[in-house]
Amino acid sequence: MNDDAFWALMDELSRRPGDRDERLEWLAGELRRRPAADSVAFQVRLERACEAADTRALWRAADLIEGGGCSDDGFHYFTLWLVGQGRKTYESVLADPDALADVPEVRALVGRHQEEWDDDAWPEWEELEYVAQDVYDELTGQEDDEGEEFHAAVDDILDAEEPDADGERDGEDDRLDGDDEAGDSGGWDGGGGSPAGPVGPAGGSTALPRLAALFPAGRSV
Repeated sequence: MNDDAFWALMDELSRRPGDRDERLEWLAGELRRRPAADSVAFQVRLERACEAADTRALWRAADLIEGGGCSDDGFHYFTLWLVGQGRKTYESVLADPDALADVPEVRALVGRHQEEWDDDAWPEWEELEYVAQDVYDELTGQEDDEGEEFHAAVDDILDAEEPDADGERDGEDDRLDGDDEAGDSGGWDGGGGSPAGPVGPAGGSTALPRLAALFPAGRSV
């Protein structure tokens, strides 16, 4: 499975009718029709796409939408959700996190208390991470190994990638440091919790003017 094939699946996933469970079942069906190795390749590309979205600027955007409650795990699930929106939306938001203000699923949350957000409304999609493993285990008869063979195969591909001069994989060194050039120079604590200074007068909301207008700091969540 190459990048185009991966994104073709994500594009179709984003357009499928039904709730998220039904859409993931469609995706699982598509992977079942392919060799087990394609489930591994799918996971590698999914992890790479999430890694590329793992930036300080995007975490601030997610944190703003979620009213300051986006944890480190929550942000990872946010990147999965973003990949599931399809290639055009994903690339647009990576280039400019404020473009989330144009995403229909985000605009549908405006003015609604978080208690009113159902599971399919939250901009987080943890379950997308597990589809390829479940299919791989089913195809290979490894349901009882808790994903060990699958994750070993994924890690083998990731480990085999050519490192750069600093010993890091391509793109890894600018996940958190490279967004300063885009005007996002605010600090991040680099650990758990939320990005340092995500919203508020002294925070980073000025770099996200359209999102800040839709989800103002201090609103009731």
